[in-house]
Amino acid sequence: MARAESAGELDPTAQLDVTLVLRRRTPLPSDVGRTAPMSRAELADTHGADPADVEAVTAALTAEGVHVTAVDLPSRRLTVAGDVATLSRVFGARLERVQSPDPVTGRPVTHRQRTGDLAVPAALAGRVTAVLGLDDRPQARALFRPAAAVDTTFTAPELGRIYRFPAGTDGSGQTLAVLELGGGYTQPDLDAYWTSIGLAHPPTVTAVGVDGGANAPAGDTNTDGEVLLDIEVAGGLAPGAGLVVYFAPNTDRGFLDALSTAVHATPTPTAVSISWGQNEDAWTAQARTAMDDAMADAAALGMTVCAASGDDGSTDSATDGHAHVDFPASSPHALACGGTTLHADPGTGAVRSETVWFHGPGLGGTGGGVSAVYAVPDWQTGVGVPGDADTGRPGRGVPDVSADADPATGYQVRVHGTDMVLGGTSAVSPLWSALTCRLAEALGRRPGLLQPLLYAGLSAGAVPAGFRDITSGSNGAYTAGPGWDPCTGLGVPDGEALLTRLRGAPG
Repeated sequence: MARAESAGELDPTAQLDVTLVLRRRTPLPSDVGRTAPMSRAELADTHGADPADVEAVTAALTAEGVHVTAVDLPSRRLTVAGDVATLSRVFGARLERVQSPDPVTGRPVTHRQRTGDLAVPAALAGRVTAVLGLDDRPQARALFRPAAAVDTTFTAPELGRIYRFPAGTDGSGQTLAVLELGGGYTQPDLDAYWTSIGLAHPPTVTAVGVDGGANAPAGDTNTDGEVLLDIEVAGGLAPGAGLVVYFAPNTDRGFLDALSTAVHATPTPTAVSISWGQNEDAWTAQARTAMDDAMADAAALGMTVCAASGDDGSTDSATDGHAHVDFPASSPHALACGGTTLHADPGTGAVRSETVWFHGPGLGGTGGGVSAVYAVPDWQTGVGVPGDADTGRPGRGVPDVSADADPATGYQVRVHGTDMVLGGTSAVSPLWSALTCRLAEALGRRPGLLQPLLYAGLSAGAVPAGFRDITSGSNGAYTAGPGWDPCTGLGVPDGEALLTRLRGAPG
């Protein structure tokens, strides 16, 4: 991330809200997501926070002058409040007021920045696993790109035809959660878009605010374009599903709280779509762990978390010249969604060619590569994940799946009363989330953590049923080839074939 510059002194009396994450009462089983989904009560009572830990943490913080303002046992989160001076003292944090470029708009933004390691009072040691919100720097980028030059464009239903989404389904009975870290949408934009693609029964879209976030259109395509792309792709492909859009501040605390709120919502989402991210090195270890734990909760409850893999090739916008992958896509509990360049007939669905999306460093291209944080999951060991391009280090391979993402062959959307074309792996996450909802409708159950099913029995170079392989192109450090590769994963979906395969899967 860009270097921050001092912006004056922090007011020591300013009030802050901070999220604490507590340890689980008992660890989740190693096969989480591969067995029947847990009930909410089972997850909360067995793997949520221990009330004794909450009592001990509350007592210790109250004695230090910090107030506990909210407790959520299932997601193991406590919201606490205090002034800058008190929270800095209690958690051993050095906080500064700085200015740095917003990763979404590029404009300077003033925020708090923490330096040095965190500490917790002795009574909290071992009980608290993360303290988020002291530092409120912008955490993530919206992973979409406007089209500079257009070759072919597609509406969402046209892509559903090309990728053979299951006939006779529209996502009815499912809930699709979408996370947003800024911006907003207007109903006239949505109404105009639904009409333009011929939706007789458009989806219901509900906005939920988290940590003070809200549906707040900024009049800026950099933020509102992301929101409308997500909603219009998801709703255009699964109009029968209920869309719930969670708005939170673009901080690590906001991101976690939006994800945890969505995962533990009622009704349980079938899919969660995440189109925001940042390379793994731009996250603190505690924030990554907390996010991964929330996605593990999602797997336990039987939902699929789809995350965009990034839009700047194998560097993922890092400036050190090395290969990186994007988080949260690199979490083994996320279905990482990469991107292609698609040339097809929108009317018939006939595909002329489909290759890796990559126009060169800084010019846009699918993220993909090898995680520096997560080991190769057991379900991915057979497909030949290479070592990291720079070090040869083994790790979780990204992405898992792909679809059209090139803005030059992009998605027709409506933003601020104007029809435009957008692309990026941001579009692939809601596409796969919508497909998951339609698969769930046809199956009569949520498919949950898809990766163990998709990779089951797969060897290097083999193409699983339900996918069309992408074998041409590179994303910089990695090259596509037969079977799974670090550019487009297992390939692009054949929804009808994938449904057939899932119907035959155990469980």
